[in-house]
Amino acid sequence: MGNRILIVDDAAFMRMMIKDILIKNGFEVVGEASDGAQAVDKYKELKPDLVTMDITMPEMDGIAALKVIREFDPNAKVVMCSAMGQQAMVIDAIQAGAKDFIVKPFQADRVLEAIKKTLGA
Repeated sequence: MGNRILIVDDAAFMRMMIKDILIKNGFEVVGEASDGAQAVDKYKELKPDLVTMDITMPEMDGIAALKVIREFDPNAKVVMCSAMGQQAMVIDAIQAGAKDFIVKPFQADRVLEAIKKTLGA
């Protein structure tokens, strides 16, 4: 096991891109969320092995959601996704407990590298 993944991004297109990369490489996508509040609910419900989390989202941003998820599960594995030029936010995310980050536009090999490294695969 060890490859149930929750994808969180406010852009359906981005979720679809990540989902496509993961499924083609043998990962199981157990859920999707379009904002941080949904991400927290889905995390508690689905208990995925890993979450890909966009930083900039409506309702609750990715860093706030990361903090709530880590309070609920200190061992949560979260890989942040950010657009170019969000270095300060990436640093905040790592300090809040993110395991790694991937930059948009996604490159399949970088997405897989971050996820495999985070899962310890």
